[in-house]
Amino acid sequence: MEYRNKQMNFRVTESEYRTIRKRMELTGIEKPGAYLRRMAMYGYVLRLDLSDLKEILRLVHINSNNLNQYAKKANETGSIYAADIEDLKNSQQEILKLLRNIYERLLSAIK
Repeated sequence: MEYRNKQMNFRVTESEYRTIRKRMELTGIEKPGAYLRRMAMYGYVLRLDLSDLKEILRLVHINSNNLNQYAKKANETGSIYAADIEDLKNSQQEILKLLRNIYERLLSAIK
C-alpha cells in the first residue's frame, strides 16, 4: 500500500480560493486535498447524475423476475403465453431506450 508522505503547499488569492471552493461544491468533493489532487493529476473532475440508472436497475430487476417466472411456468407446463413474451420484449425495449438516452447524454457531456 502506498502512503501519502509528500506534501505540497501553495498560496491562492481570496478570489481564487472562492473559485476553487465553488468548483468543489459543483463536483461534490468536500475535501480540498482530494479535489486539488484529482485536478492536478487528471485536469478535470466529472460529476455524473446517474439517477436514471436507478430506474433502469428497477426495470431490469422486474424483467429478471418476470423471466424467471416465465421459465418456471414453461418448465412446469411446457408452454407460456405469447402475451407474456410480448410484455417482456416491451419492457426490454424501454430499458434499451433509457440506456441509449443516458449514453447520448454522456457523449454530449464529453464533447
